[in-house]
Amino acid sequence: MLYDVIIIGGGPAAVGAAVYTARKKLKTLVITESFGGQSIVSDDIQNWIGEPHISGFDLAQKLEAHVRAYPDAVDIVVPERARAVRESMCRDAGRICDFEVETESGKKFEGKTIILAAGARRKKLGIPGEDEFNGKGVAYCSTCDAPVFADKKVAVVGGGNAGLEAVQDLFPYAAEIYLLEYGEALKGDAVTQEEIKKNPKLKQIILNAQTLEVIGDKMMTGLKYKDKKTGEEKELQVDGVFVEIGSVPNSEMVKELVELDKWGQVIIDSKHAVTSHPGIFAAGDITDDPYKQNNISVGDAVKAALAAYAYLLQRDKQSPAAEK
Repeated sequence: MLYDVIIIGGGPAAVGAAVYTARKKLKTLVITESFGGQSIVSDDIQNWIGEPHISGFDLAQKLEAHVRAYPDAVDIVVPERARAVRESMCRDAGRICDFEVETESGKKFEGKTIILAAGARRKKLGIPGEDEFNGKGVAYCSTCDAPVFADKKVAVVGGGNAGLEAVQDLFPYAAEIYLLEYGEALKGDAVTQEEIKKNPKLKQIILNAQTLEVIGDKMMTGLKYKDKKTGEEKELQVDGVFVEIGSVPNSEMVKELVELDKWGQVIIDSKHAVTSHPGIFAAGDITDDPYKQNNISVGDAVKAALAAYAYLLQRDKQSPAAEK
């Protein structure tokens, strides 16, 4: 089958795109490992519009249910990870192509357009206890989860801009904040550094700190780290830790097709969510949009869906729905 749209991903961006392509009666395929995206590990999401409080698990269930409400328009392949996207059946001197998506299990699907909504994966510390206490003290999104740590002691690992911004996000909530940096100096903007140092809630900036282990019982209770200069191992009693050492966009599958920035993010024209390749659109954390937020991802995905529909109208010279 040749789909009108193949959507890669299962988070808010992918679901937003799928709902809109379905409503345009475009034959759509969603390929995803799971529904929910990075927020699935959050116990209490407080910035999803229309839901003052919702867990990542409940959000994932609602997203999946919304997609499945359009069984005539949307096919779903889950759990499955897209491995590669290739051109297929190009014409007009290569300007217009169909696309083939190959999954890690070797399945292949063809579509007239692609919407990339595969998101990104947070860089992890790779230390004992990190996965065990993910969502139980270990967090990766300060904008999402800072309110969960109201009146608690929290560590932030990472002295770049992401780490400094996490500290700022925590100021209205946390009782005490500790900032750990692997290197000999913070790397974030000097102005932001000065701002956070003025706030008494920032109890300590710990440089040359190599994080070793997240400890706890049912919930996280502390963080072990080593002073790289002295070799001494120390323990910090905190209720949570925000790992802010960057993220990696899941863009490997299209690195030969679309233009990426130096961080591997898909470069888009944010007005229409278009990439450098005709017929390929993108939204969410996989893109170079600076604001990595669920609500923004959904809005951008709606743009991508509508832009894909407009592209198909121009390409096929008729409404794609008229073919059905």
